[in-house]
Amino acid sequence: MAKTSDAVKEIEALREKIRRHEYLYYVADDPEISDPAFDRLMNRLKELEAENPRLVSPDSPTQRVGGAPREGFLQVQHKTPMVSLDNAFSFEELGEFDRRVRGLTGREKIDYIAEHKFDGLSLSLLYEKGRLVRGVTRGDGTTGEDVTPNVKTIRSIPLTIDPALLKKAGVPLTFEIRGEAIMARKAFEDLNAQQAEQGGKIFANPRNAAAGAIRMLDPKITASRRLGFFAYYILVDGRAAKKRLSEVLEILSVLQFKASDDWKLCHSLDEVERYINAWDSKREKLAYEIDGIVVKVDEITLQNELGFTSRAPRWAIAYKYPAHQETTVVKKIEVSVGRTGVLTPFAVFEPVQIGGVTVTKSTLHNMDEVERLGIHEGDMVLVERAGEVIPHVLKVVKHGKEKIPFKMPDKCPECGMRVYRAQDEVAYRCVNVSCPVRRRESFLHFAGRHAMNIDGLGDKIVEQLIQHDLVKDFADLYKLDLETLFGLERMAEKSAQNLLDEIAGSKKNSLARLIYGIGIPFVGERTAQLLASHFGSMDKLAEASADELVEVNEVGPKIAEGVREFFAESANRKLVEHLRAVGVNMKEERAALKSSKFVGMTFVFTGTLAKRSREESEALVAAHGGKAGSTVSKKTNYVVVGADPGSKFDKAKALNVPILDEAQFEKLLSAR
Repeated sequence: MAKTSDAVKEIEALREKIRRHEYLYYVADDPEISDPAFDRLMNRLKELEAENPRLVSPDSPTQRVGGAPREGFLQVQHKTPMVSLDNAFSFEELGEFDRRVRGLTGREKIDYIAEHKFDGLSLSLLYEKGRLVRGVTRGDGTTGEDVTPNVKTIRSIPLTIDPALLKKAGVPLTFEIRGEAIMARKAFEDLNAQQAEQGGKIFANPRNAAAGAIRMLDPKITASRRLGFFAYYILVDGRAAKKRLSEVLEILSVLQFKASDDWKLCHSLDEVERYINAWDSKREKLAYEIDGIVVKVDEITLQNELGFTSRAPRWAIAYKYPAHQETTVVKKIEVSVGRTGVLTPFAVFEPVQIGGVTVTKSTLHNMDEVERLGIHEGDMVLVERAGEVIPHVLKVVKHGKEKIPFKMPDKCPECGMRVYRAQDEVAYRCVNVSCPVRRRESFLHFAGRHAMNIDGLGDKIVEQLIQHDLVKDFADLYKLDLETLFGLERMAEKSAQNLLDEIAGSKKNSLARLIYGIGIPFVGERTAQLLASHFGSMDKLAEASADELVEVNEVGPKIAEGVREFFAESANRKLVEHLRAVGVNMKEERAALKSSKFVGMTFVFTGTLAKRSREESEALVAAHGGKAGSTVSKKTNYVVVGADPGSKFDKAKALNVPILDEAQFEKLLSAR
């Protein structure tokens, strides 16, 4: 047995050697030693750590696989949301994206980064003092699952980063890496061969296999799946680590993360399209699967200026490569009704095999798409599976004998109430929020974590409540009793009481949660918060005119019309009254103003502020009675400019709007 001092030296030397060889093998693809030689180094380290357990550290290479299987995953909220991307399926759609970007920024030319769209599972890796402390899945974008033990089994993810490398890259000791866990083609083929031999589950594609492996409760199983990881972003304090995405990508390899070398800085949309075409012919030769190309604005300041929609960044888009295609015949065109009341036409096909999957139907999205395709019952159509999953009609190959045009019904096929289409909107909607076919999804949305947060109200309970006709609208939830719930299948007395307590507790939720929960068209979580803050009560919101609604920051004519149409329907008014009658909160609790010095004033922020975030600055303006605007106009009182300001700065100068730097804004805040 080695002396402790000697063991410390040998352990540190072994760890350093093993980390180096892991990097050469799993990241650089340039191994220097054989597998048996590597195994001898690892076995010696395990032997020494077994003799000296107090010397075992969390970032030791031996700790990549260890620990007993867990009972479940902890939920972790992302400091900065992990958003999904909008898709483009053609160069025309890509061109529309480019026009939007240039229009919103006022720039004639935009630099884009084009890179592979890895077909895997998005992960967030948090490093503190240079050590990996947490790995989290994307989840719903706001909250993910803590899968740290599983992440540690991926050998292309370093457990610790040399501080000297961080200094060289200009990155502090605490930072976040975002990237994609993937399964290489060879590993996927080997896994399915092994599963077939053992009579196990055969995976449909590497993406599903990778996602399943990351969410295994036993990290030893994850390790056996031989996952890889590609990094594509670095965040420091929730913000990009550099001023350009191209600079971020360059320093990933400096920090010894595996990152694609195939990204390209493109100075025009033509360059982006050439990159996409070039990889379309080469992608099958890659060791891993990609299902498209991600296109992102390179300049971080412009990314910040463009911001986000309710679900995706305005500064990025995923171009999807064409998928498997087959022809079939349209038997019928029918209509489905979704949670928000949108009527969606869909085609029912003669069953057809596409990429190993039997396809029997496909959404036609809306009437504009039906008319664009010129599709009728009896037509032969070309169908593709976009993104390996979603089937859609590409075009009509041959019309049938009878070309009878499809018409959207003027009454909801489920509840018989009127169908409405806004003048500038594509969608037809059933205006009845209590429409029976909408009921299940509407109740699940109402009870969701970002709405009324009734955690115990899941799929099975909602289905039983609807099946037994116990709830017709949301207010009926608050009339349920213990005897009724206890009589449901798999509902014990204790769980029934817990659910009743959660339902009762939700009455005190904020007005913003209620506005989001009742499902007003186009009103997402953030818009609900803005409306609640501006109007202060459900009554004032319900009576607001279109002009009053568009005065709210970030609310445009489309959202305003959605709100007006919702409250114009008597069934929805009755729903609100039913909720009021059972005691659900209808008012927004407003914090007392710190002062009224900004009342009637509008501030617009642009660029990166050093002292506090833009959100914190906007909250301070509101605390003093002012309003934070998203666009600059002659009515704007001040534009506050941080580092690297965008086009709002130029517009402020052109309109002679007063401009403040951060110090002047702070002085204005502190003035009495």
